[in-house]
Amino acid sequence: MADLYFYSKGIMKNLIVIRKAQEQDRSFIFELSPNLAEVAKLEWHTDDVIYKMQDDYIAEMLAKTSQPNVTFIAESNNVQMGFIHVRIRKDDMSGEDCGTIPLLAVSPKSQGLGVGKILIRYAENWAKNLECRLLHLEVFANNKNAKGFYQN
Repeated sequence: MADLYFYSKGIMKNLIVIRKAQEQDRSFIFELSPNLAEVAKLEWHTDDVIYKMQDDYIAEMLAKTSQPNVTFIAESNNVQMGFIHVRIRKDDMSGEDCGTIPLLAVSPKSQGLGVGKILIRYAENWAKNLECRLLHLEVFANNKNAKGFYQN
């Protein structure tokens, strides 16, 4: 099952489909790994170390687990635009189950079209459907673009 959204680029209106990721989406997700690694701005590490850390983190997040989790893909005209991974974990303060977004990435060509906001909204609804009151975001402290995005 997929949900449909629209975005405008110039005078064209395009349809965005949000669906659960499938095995064949793994290559797309890992293609965006360098983009996620670059925004970390961990200058005290080499690029190779940062890229490996990001690839390992993505693999860990996509691994099978007993905790509820899901990865959603945004696409238009069968072209993948971005993805979000959301999972359930215990809140550090209250101990209650909460949603957590450890991964969100939009391809450079699709940035500025509202794809990230649609994916966030989709993750929020997924967590609410599991009766989560809170939704956490995991973001590198140096990622100024993400901070600006999340504050809007």
